[in-house]
Amino acid sequence: MRDLGAGFTFLLEGQRWVARHGKQYGFGLLPGLITLVLYVGALVALAVWGADFVAWATPFADDWSSPWPGLFRGFLTVVLFALGLLLSVITFTAVTLLLGQPFYESLSETVDRDVSPDGTAPESGLPLWRELWISARDSLRIVVRALLWGVLLFALGFVPFLGQTVVPVIGFFVTGFFLTEELTAVALQRRNVDLRARLALLRSRRALVWGFGTPLGLAFLVPFVAVFLMPGAVAGATLMARELLGEETRDAEAADERREDSPSGV
Repeated sequence: MRDLGAGFTFLLEGQRWVARHGKQYGFGLLPGLITLVLYVGALVALAVWGADFVAWATPFADDWSSPWPGLFRGFLTVVLFALGLLLSVITFTAVTLLLGQPFYESLSETVDRDVSPDGTAPESGLPLWRELWISARDSLRIVVRALLWGVLLFALGFVPFLGQTVVPVIGFFVTGFFLTEELTAVALQRRNVDLRARLALLRSRRALVWGFGTPLGLAFLVPFVAVFLMPGAVAGATLMARELLGEETRDAEAADERREDSPSGV
């Protein structure tokens, strides 16, 4: 329970950090806005043509007596849209981070320098094209894992009672875990922590990960919220990455106040 609260605290601290750094927040909004437009278009298409797809995929229901074909296909259409919505939440972060790699990399480095006792930020030492390749490759692996979970949860959704109660809860925790992995990857990749090591690190503190990612995943279900929370989510994930690696962190807000009060402003 303590780690759950700590994870949520990191999420709030990230939002507070970007609130104090307006320029970084403004730059961090751009990738999310671009991704949002793409995802809204995809979900609208699913809503418009989802019923036609379900009818095409279930020809065996044509011979059923009324009203069962309509009820069955209507249920599948709702489930299909819900699955699409779940996958959009899971993959939104990966796509946004990929499109906005330079923006979020700069944001994460700034957070690291701000809270580091010596004012420095870890650097990978890799060229940008190499970082983009690693990010794209790892994001694809995470998306595949998320899709497998999505298919499994979709199938379990047909189980009476469990499909309407337990499965949605599990889905939110799974979403929270993968969201957190994608967000912490920005800071951990700069520290040359590969995907396997990142997953092991996150599994060692699952409650911390769920406390951060699950409420964020729930918030991402609200239209447009993901765009405005993404910069703060990256900042909070950077702070949490330092916690996971046991790195010393000074209080960022106090550091800002000391800089403002100093005659030189630095």
